[in-house]
Amino acid sequence: MRKINPEYISLVSKATNASSYFKLLNMRLIDFDIGSSKIEIDVDPNKHFQPFCNVHGGVYASIIDAAAFWAVYGQVDENVGMTSVDLKLNYLSATNGLKLIAHGKKIKLGRTLGYGQVQVTDETGKILAHGTSTLMIVPDLNFKFDEPLPPKFL
Repeated sequence: MRKINPEYISLVSKATNASSYFKLLNMRLIDFDIGSSKIEIDVDPNKHFQPFCNVHGGVYASIIDAAAFWAVYGQVDENVGMTSVDLKLNYLSATNGLKLIAHGKKIKLGRTLGYGQVQVTDETGKILAHGTSTLMIVPDLNFKFDEPLPPKFL
């Protein structure tokens, strides 16, 4: 079984966390590996709450989309990117807590499509949302870096 190069994980995570959308949502890619991911959002009531003082559903959708992506991405070949084809989610409980934690899991990876699922909890472990995403594999869609990345796999 392949193993992801820890240097690759570190550089890609750093670049992802510095991206404008992740910064906008206070979202951080904590870890990804073959078949799994962990993403967190530090909830800011001034930008994540809807008018009834709970986290907006779009925030859940964003963290589920990202966690499903990274759970599947860990296993795709080098020099391959992905894009979301669909996103399905269920809101299970409202929250006005301080943190969202998403655990992504790869369900299946084929030649052209991948499928991931995600569970979102708060800092106490209460389940807030669940979702799935189908991801299309796109050849030659690479991360844009000033320098070449190290090999993805050891």
